[in-house]
Amino acid sequence: MSAHRPTTVERHCDVAVVGGSAAGLAAALQLGRQRRSVIVVDAGDPRNAPASHMHSYLGHEGLPPSELVAIGREEVRSYGVEVVPGRAVEVRRTDDGRFRVELTGGHVVVARRVLAATGIVDELPDIDGLAEHWGGDVIHCPFCHGYEVRDRRIVQLVTHPAGLHPAALFRQLTRRLVVVLHDGVEPDAPEVAALRAAGVDVRSVRARRVVAGDDGHVAAVELDDGARVAADAVAVGPRFRPRLEPFASLGLVAVPHPSGLGEVVEVDATGATSVPGLFAAGNVTDPSLQVLPSAAAGSRVGGIISAALAVEDLHAAARPSANEVDWDHRYGGEPMWSGNPNGSLVAEVAGMRPGRALDVGAGEGGDVIWLAEQGWRVTASDISSRALARVAAEAERRGLPVQLRHVDANALDAFAPGAFDLVSAQYASIPRTPDGRGVRNLLDAVAPGGTLVVVSHDLEPMRVPVDTRTQSRPFDPDAYVRVEDVLAALHGDDAWEVEVHETRPRPPGAASASHHVDDVVLRARRSPLG
Repeated sequence: MSAHRPTTVERHCDVAVVGGSAAGLAAALQLGRQRRSVIVVDAGDPRNAPASHMHSYLGHEGLPPSELVAIGREEVRSYGVEVVPGRAVEVRRTDDGRFRVELTGGHVVVARRVLAATGIVDELPDIDGLAEHWGGDVIHCPFCHGYEVRDRRIVQLVTHPAGLHPAALFRQLTRRLVVVLHDGVEPDAPEVAALRAAGVDVRSVRARRVVAGDDGHVAAVELDDGARVAADAVAVGPRFRPRLEPFASLGLVAVPHPSGLGEVVEVDATGATSVPGLFAAGNVTDPSLQVLPSAAAGSRVGGIISAALAVEDLHAAARPSANEVDWDHRYGGEPMWSGNPNGSLVAEVAGMRPGRALDVGAGEGGDVIWLAEQGWRVTASDISSRALARVAAEAERRGLPVQLRHVDANALDAFAPGAFDLVSAQYASIPRTPDGRGVRNLLDAVAPGGTLVVVSHDLEPMRVPVDTRTQSRPFDPDAYVRVEDVLAALHGDDAWEVEVHETRPRPPGAASASHHVDDVVLRARRSPLG
């Protein structure tokens, strides 16, 4: 049916994950594999964004952080998990105990559980030139980036007693270490004495600025006494604060970290915070975690949330489908669509001899009604019982015989095999699965000699980045079956002939948002021999 898109959208899911880096994506993967509907809200500003590579991640050593995120997104999307660009503005408790996550731009996600994987913000000391090289020649962790500056000239700026702890590690990496006691450390502290006794050059003076060479890289650190200490890299232990602004209304507060360098979210052994139903994982709970242990923490908490939801459903003697809840909510108000048939379907089907037709993701039935009026014997299929009720009401009003099938298109026995001369999926929102079950269900439902017509939005405009400070997207199109997934399943199968595969302007009269102006159309015919 032709789209009538509201200005803002309210989504419903089992779990909302706020933060889409290692911890958040790892949790989402666990949850998705337990058949939980998950929406990850990602602002796109992870802590390690300035770094060009990450290290000590078994199997991904030296990989750029952005590539790990890209891999993780594709993996979770293959289980139907959505990763939407946006920023959580406020998370509130609803009257029925769920959470309402309000996003930039006005979209809303309602969830049974929330995972805070928002990370922390590093706060560098106010030293001229330091921030410009952060993530490059200015490092903070000897495990994360120390090996890359081994044997180089490292100047460590100590701004807090805890800042002395990595000094022994940096000394192991290079003989050319200079420790500058910038602030917060007494020059006669035992740790300082141990460094001096081990031959480390320790300067008790404030740093004035970081000096860059002609090549743009760090060349020296200028001190308040006028001295310049040659440097290839600068190490500094920044202070930090957790990103908790969205959770303030829930009463979530940070606690001091034992290092004295900042605050973190306190969680129990399960990752649960002091707010029932709100969990946290990753750097927001422990700033020392590298990417690998952050992912491990997220994976563990994701499993715990899955178990908690399963026990809750068991005691309620329920097995709810969050995808069904989401669509039932959307079909619970005013009509969403125009009621007209989709023009691309009309163009592909007009002139065919009517037979048995299956409309997958029928929605409110615009296509179903049109097919029935053309003489097709139509079965309308949808995951939403409310949508099917609207189809039934309109079919009855027009005196048209229509069969209804309330089923998830990813169910094991979703559709009768080989039962339909036409299988139509028009903008159907079928969550992806790694084994492509939804796609296979579509193909298997087509009778020998029958036709499959799949139409999708042109997704490229929906993939254009948005400024998450002011906007968000309510859907992730790559978490759902795409035309390219269907085409891949047909590739090399002699039982099928692809008759049409093209992107073209949506036919005139389609009621759709301005960014949905093109359709991707696939029409394939199954061999009469099956």
